[in-house]
Amino acid sequence: MKICLAGEGAMGFNHIKVLQQLDDVEVVTLAGGVEEDAAVFAEEWEIPHYSLDLETCLNQPEVEAVVLATPNQVHAAQAEQALSMGKHVLVEIPMGLNLAEAERLVDMEMKTGLVCMVCHSYRYSAPHREIVRRVRTGELHLHHIVQQTYFFRRENTNMFGKPRSWTDELLWHQACHMVDFIYWLFDEPDIEAWAQAGPTHPGLGIPMDITIGMRSKTGCLVSSANSFNNHGSITSNYRFIGEEATFLIEKGKLIDHDGNEVSVGAGGLDVQDREFLDAIKNGRTPMTSCKTCLPTMAILDRLQGIIGD
Repeated sequence: MKICLAGEGAMGFNHIKVLQQLDDVEVVTLAGGVEEDAAVFAEEWEIPHYSLDLETCLNQPEVEAVVLATPNQVHAAQAEQALSMGKHVLVEIPMGLNLAEAERLVDMEMKTGLVCMVCHSYRYSAPHREIVRRVRTGELHLHHIVQQTYFFRRENTNMFGKPRSWTDELLWHQACHMVDFIYWLFDEPDIEAWAQAGPTHPGLGIPMDITIGMRSKTGCLVSSANSFNNHGSITSNYRFIGEEATFLIEKGKLIDHDGNEVSVGAGGLDVQDREFLDAIKNGRTPMTSCKTCLPTMAILDRLQGIIGD
């Protein structure tokens, strides 16, 4: 299968590492954002064609699908463009920066019948899937989930410290991971949810700190703290406080309350990208189709309404 990769930044780097390990996949074109960076990326990963124009790349011979690892602000529009050109789409989160964008994309997904999948990566993470399994089988009854996402991002730079042409967003991007996981775990599109935000950064124009609270129908509380003001390395972890046990997910590992690592199955970005390709080959709906994940966007929309513009 011939694929277009859009985006030469951090997530483009993560996807190309996986895609080039697959025997039945060929990344034949790169849709870049910055000429110099795109040229270097294409050469390094031996991608035979690149352009700064997405349409040009999608029109390359025999391209069937696109992986969109581009700035948040263009995800919805680029996904719609690709679908309108008959291409299957794997789009990084968020699928849109508001509910209306997400709804339009789902409408296009339904109209075309093409695979349109969003990278809600925790659904493919082995430790997170193990927690979901234990909750759904009744092995673990949760009282409280405590989640933290910390960055130091007072300047417009990516995870490699390179300048960005766009601004990241705490609620619709970073917290989107957590909100989707909680929705998936409890299967509650109408879950109780509230939020508050700290001051807006004068240069970036975004709140740098957000707290989110949720409560499931079982009474489980969710406390989420997100900050771009945290000094130090990127940190994200989950603590699951249950009746039977407490578990911590940190650095890709599931740890029990005695400090022992719990064995879990395979998972991660490779499983996610394979799900996309398998859905195309077998003509089925992927696990994280845009329609399937639309309730996540509706929860984020409610939270945005509480925080305000």
